[in-house]
Amino acid sequence: MVFNRISKAALLLVLFSAQPACSEPLPKISYLPTGKALTAARAALDACAANGLAVSVAIVARQGATIVLLRADGAGPHTTGSATGKAFTAASLGRDSGALASAITSNPELAGLRDMDSRLVILGGGLPIRVGNSLVGGIGVGGAPSSSQDRQCAIAGLQAIEAEVPD
Repeated sequence: MVFNRISKAALLLVLFSAQPACSEPLPKISYLPTGKALTAARAALDACAANGLAVSVAIVARQGATIVLLRADGAGPHTTGSATGKAFTAASLGRDSGALASAITSNPELAGLRDMDSRLVILGGGLPIRVGNSLVGGIGVGGAPSSSQDRQCAIAGLQAIEAEVPD
């Protein structure tokens, strides 16, 4: 009887103290803190406002979830979707959304990108957010008369948080 109790206690001790044979440390990942996302979005919105442009600015995390969405007074209702889609595109594919538009035009084999995910917006104004060597999100600006103006405002957002500015 005593042996039976000791055996059960020993078995429980072994079961609860043993580590799995293939345990690995969790990966360490970089992410974009909400405060920095808000700083970038505000800087992009202000840069456009300084040029008389009423736009929306979206910041998404690397996984595509929206962190910040700002809409200027007077910005069209379509601008929030445009900004969010451009930010998602830049974060998802890790590239300038305008460069993707150019790549599709010059290489018809890439046309399928347009239909790959309904959240992709392949227009200029979306840039990946890279800090150090890590892709941590995307910024998208929508509503300026040209995609190059949207892109310039997005660059102001990147500069405000000292993120890498694409060529």
